[in-house]
Amino acid sequence: MDNSKLNIKHSPLQKSSKIFVAGGTGLVGSAIIQNLLEKGYTNIVANYHKRIPNNSKLNIKHSTLNTNPVKYVKLDLLDATATDEFFKSELPEFVFLAAAKVGGIVANNTYRADFIYENLQIQNNIIHQSYKNNVKKLMFLGSTCIYPKNAPQPMPEDCLLTDTLEYTNEPYAIAKIAGIKMCESYNLQYGTNYISVMPTNLYGPNDNFDLEKSHVLPALIRKIHLGKVLEENNWDAIRKDLNKLPIEGIDGSSSKEEIIGVLEKYGIAIHYHNPLSQPQISIEIWGSGKPRREFLWSHDMADACVFLMENRDFSDVINSEKDNSKFNIKHSTLTNEIRNTHINIGTGVDVSIKELAYMIKDLICFKGELYFNTDKPDGTMKKLTDVSKLHSLGWHHKIDLEEGIMRMYDWYKGNS
Repeated sequence: MDNSKLNIKHSPLQKSSKIFVAGGTGLVGSAIIQNLLEKGYTNIVANYHKRIPNNSKLNIKHSTLNTNPVKYVKLDLLDATATDEFFKSELPEFVFLAAAKVGGIVANNTYRADFIYENLQIQNNIIHQSYKNNVKKLMFLGSTCIYPKNAPQPMPEDCLLTDTLEYTNEPYAIAKIAGIKMCESYNLQYGTNYISVMPTNLYGPNDNFDLEKSHVLPALIRKIHLGKVLEENNWDAIRKDLNKLPIEGIDGSSSKEEIIGVLEKYGIAIHYHNPLSQPQISIEIWGSGKPRREFLWSHDMADACVFLMENRDFSDVINSEKDNSKFNIKHSTLTNEIRNTHINIGTGVDVSIKELAYMIKDLICFKGELYFNTDKPDGTMKKLTDVSKLHSLGWHHKIDLEEGIMRMYDWYKGNS
């Protein structure tokens, strides 16, 4: 391996640079696009697979932007030939690889083959085409689920591949580990400039609120919102919510009995103590509520990604003037090994699922009960990132959890 390749400085990101945001309609991708637009970038392309996204949902703050600030191209990133043709046609200079098949504990454990196959395919197609088409810099977005189930807390970058993964999301985690190693290997062999970042649990606008497949925070927000409008007997709000996002085919046109039945199936139950009393609403939450999780506002994540793309290269992570031991990088001059060059992105602060649920309950003003079903799995008990490398590279988060939840709830009410 030629170590001189590690010192290559690629051209800096310019306002007119051609930027491809893979997965630009998702939670992270849409936040990255909004951040880029607000900073004045003018040449952005993103892919969509099924429906053309509505640019108005980007909620751009600058009125001087064009009516259609982003070029959306229909592209299935699982299709290697189509991805090859896209790169040859568009010739992006910078790539944010935010496309992925994602989901909560149920989806990860149920669709194991889909999660490993689709994520590997997307990564392989984009990273290799970026190399073939001379992309100046690529950012690969992974997940902190790459770390062992019993990783030290907070989790440093150098605990990667030191122990067994959490079983429920093992296929997804293995795919993401492969993405890290693919970026690292292309850098070491070909002198490319690919950076891997591992975000903690993200939440924000354009999140997935599907009760079968969503992550814990958006699922709690939607369930507690539905509980609140149920206790208010606000059937207009209930039907509006289900028209926007039906549950197992039950939408706003369904009967009250059908709606109540499907809500109860997903843990939103109505209890009548006597025929004349107000109904009591309870919300079931999987597990004991004891596991602790760290949450990062998606626009903070986007800001971190754009900051690193603008200001840092792979060589900065390897050859920082800081002590490498502080960055947890394994760089041995004897064996010529370079490992753990990825960067955790998070807040460094966690909260229990029970604390999170009651925080949402209070912020939404839901008066009903929360029931923690201990017959259901908890998953990993604690997942907190060590963000010292990120802080040393010059970035800190800005939005705390309570403010982020209220922003997300306001967005959800306006889009449901």
